[in-house]
Amino acid sequence: MEPGANRSALAGGLYGLLVGDAVGVPYEFRISADLPKPEQIEITPPRGFRRSHPRAPTGAWSDDGAQALCLLASLLQCDALDIADFSRRLVDWFDSGYMAVDGVVFDVGNQTSAALSDLRKGVSPEKSGLRGAEHNGNGSLMRVLPLALWHKGSDADLIRDAGRQSAVTHAHLRSQVSCALYCLWVRAELNGLSDSWGHATQTLRGLCANEVLWSEELEHHVCPDASPHGSGSGYVVDCLHSARLAAQEPTYERAIRRAVSLGNDTDTTAAVVGGIVGIRHGLEGIPRRWLSALSGRDVAEPLVQRLLARWNATT
Repeated sequence: MEPGANRSALAGGLYGLLVGDAVGVPYEFRISADLPKPEQIEITPPRGFRRSHPRAPTGAWSDDGAQALCLLASLLQCDALDIADFSRRLVDWFDSGYMAVDGVVFDVGNQTSAALSDLRKGVSPEKSGLRGAEHNGNGSLMRVLPLALWHKGSDADLIRDAGRQSAVTHAHLRSQVSCALYCLWVRAELNGLSDSWGHATQTLRGLCANEVLWSEELEHHVCPDASPHGSGSGYVVDCLHSARLAAQEPTYERAIRRAVSLGNDTDTTAAVVGGIVGIRHGLEGIPRRWLSALSGRDVAEPLVQRLLARWNATT
């Protein structure tokens, strides 16, 4: 993207994530068969449906949105990916409700919780992330969107930073590769490419050509050439592909409802695809009733304006 980038796409991406997250929150941890019909899925569930996270403020984003805003605030303040600053903000979120709606923290993944515990004990952010193959939850993928919205560097710089922000909590290469592919997907959407996923895949392949371990993770585990599929689970690869499946829908609203209808980790699937289709359809493509029902706009809007100013500034 160049200076003067499309304001609607940038704002649509960030609000697309936050709104998708908020729509998905009430339905989290339910299987698909136990959810309302897709056309009944709203930020406020149908009467008689028991909301997940009853402590959550109505219309609130979850840990997904809060951590994404932590990342964006850090990037804007430091004018770089400073993982020490980012890590401090993540700990502040968990301990004090920083960037959470009304300061209420009501959801956190096990891997993120363990990493934050180590950070609190003084472990370096370069060493805090869990590294086992069993530690490939979607906790770093769900928050990485602002990096791609903010980044003005090369594709190689972008994927390096995507991996670095992931490694603070999710250090296995599979999580890093998934975040890198998603960031390239976001960048392709921002550039208006029709086959944004295919372009992102080919770009990452080229950049990983001399990185054997990255290439192996991409081809043998992330499997970007597979047909769109997904079950909405918390596994990082399934989450990425579930978002790709939902992104096939023709509108933002239908994409979010498709994501939630998969069940399981509904807020994260909807947040991840929400960023993509929010860019694609722009801020005006997000249903006004959902934007109006989103809590915490006073927290998010100043960051949105700073992001827009960054791209509109003369360079």
